[in-house]
Amino acid sequence: MRHFRLLALALALAGCTGTFGDVDGDEDGATGAGANGSSQNAATGSGLSGPGSGGESSASAGGGPVGSGGAGASSPSDMMCARWNADRQDLDEGNWSGSIGSCNPGDVSAPGRDNALKLVNLYRFLAGLPAVTHDGTRNTKAQACALMMHANGQLSHNPPTSWTCYSADGAEAAGKSNIASTPGVIGVDLYMADPGNESTIGHRRWILSRSLGPIGLGSTSSFSCMWVIGGSGASAVDWVAFPSPGPFPVEAMTVSFASVDDTGWTLQSDTIDLSGAQVTITDGGQNLGVAVTTLAGGYGSTHAIKMTPQGWNSQAGHTYDVSVTGISQAISYSVEMVACE
Repeated sequence: MRHFRLLALALALAGCTGTFGDVDGDEDGATGAGANGSSQNAATGSGLSGPGSGGESSASAGGGPVGSGGAGASSPSDMMCARWNADRQDLDEGNWSGSIGSCNPGDVSAPGRDNALKLVNLYRFLAGLPAVTHDGTRNTKAQACALMMHANGQLSHNPPTSWTCYSADGAEAAGKSNIASTPGVIGVDLYMADPGNESTIGHRRWILSRSLGPIGLGSTSSFSCMWVIGGSGASAVDWVAFPSPGPFPVEAMTVSFASVDDTGWTLQSDTIDLSGAQVTITDGGQNLGVAVTTLAGGYGSTHAIKMTPQGWNSQAGHTYDVSVTGISQAISYSVEMVACE
């Protein structure tokens, strides 16, 4: 049921798109702000939009779950699955207390904001990145942003002053946030799949940015904004991959209505220029087809590539060995797909 609900919400406002520094026509329903606060990346068809800048590298990779997965977990796979299942047990969106009629941003009750943050940190855990917190001021502005999107039934990183329920706070947040035509919790999974943003995969890269945090989270019953630009995070990793090295929940590949195999695996870095990357992916020694695309810079990382499977899909019980050459520092890692549910 949850997947069908997301599809309906996401496609209801499909068509919001955007390019780096421009939000008027991104790709797949999601839109996002760009590096240095410029708006960008409005995925059309997915109901999302997000900003851009951050990244990671090889000697110190941002790969593999960190920390304990709970009592009884012994192997890395067990610990990873314990964390994945525990953090996804409660996906309550909470209740919105605002009103479009009175242009009252209101707030989203604790379960909604807490669960959205929990999912952000779940994905960062999988990627070997530190957890982030949310900030009260950014939450308030993100809430005003969500109200504006809801009141006008569309996504924009540069909303005009003529918009219903326009506010300076909401407009500021719109230019610095991933925005979605879904409530906040379900939006996190949609950002990670990031359909429609073929040239950036910016929403995912922001969530996996080494500079992320603190973030701002605002949500109504139908729209949400996640403030991601201007973080003070300082993770030391040189690169971040998704799906990430080590045990990885195969469920994460299809948790949204769009498959990560369809939107593309990603590798991002702030320190390694990936523009000349040559990628090989093997499964049990057999070469698999992969299309490599250099992604636009500034969306959560300075450099990034997309690696899209050609003629195959990720399967539990398989380990995919990824080798990236043709760059200043060769990168190699293995993704072990595990069924957690």
